[in-house]
Amino acid sequence: MSRVAKVTLAAAVFGSAFVIWGVHHLQVQERETMYQGVLRDEVRRREKMKQREEDLQRSLEKRELYERVQNVSKPAPDPTSAT
Repeated sequence: MSRVAKVTLAAAVFGSAFVIWGVHHLQVQERETMYQGVLRDEVRRREKMKQREEDLQRSLEKRELYERVQNVSKPAPDPTSAT
């Protein structure tokens, strides 16, 4: 095999290995970026649930206060319950 052929073969092998490594590296980075998005979504979901629970608690406290202050002959039906 001639020297030019050996150099060409070595360059092709090196270039291919570099491309494969580069693609692998990009995939690892993308996977990590996507996972960080999942973690951010989970934190956002927890914060939203906490806020909703706080809002519900405030609403229940207001309702209890209003029912103590005002006379309620018949409570309104619960819209969330199925009849």
